[in-house]
Amino acid sequence: MSSHQTAQTMKPATAAKKLGVYLPATPASFQEGVVSRAELNELQANPPEWLRELRENGPHPRPVVAARLGVSIAGLARGGVTEPLTTEQIEDLRREQPEWLEKERTTQAEVRKEGARLKNLKREKESEQG
Repeated sequence: MSSHQTAQTMKPATAAKKLGVYLPATPASFQEGVVSRAELNELQANPPEWLRELRENGPHPRPVVAARLGVSIAGLARGGVTEPLTTEQIEDLRREQPEWLEKERTTQAEVRKEGARLKNLKREKESEQG
């Protein structure tokens, strides 16, 4: 078994990623410590005020921003979004619908459609062999 699987604690960056929050926006006590699996589970089950606030208003890390806008992380970068955004900034972008966002959403929808098509194709092949 790798040491990664047996580790009972994780770095704050890993915990922030699992919680879907932007590490520099978390409290210093969170950033400077280590997080145990039990603590992570507790944070997920009973998020403290700071975590609820961050999840609701941001700033959000790029994977969250991308998901909320319905684009890929690469699509965000192509659109010039390289910094974390607040919920308000994300809503502004949704309202404004800049050309890059529309284009990236279309691209993302095509990628999902192609992924589903390939998955179905694979399923059909497996059922023919089975």
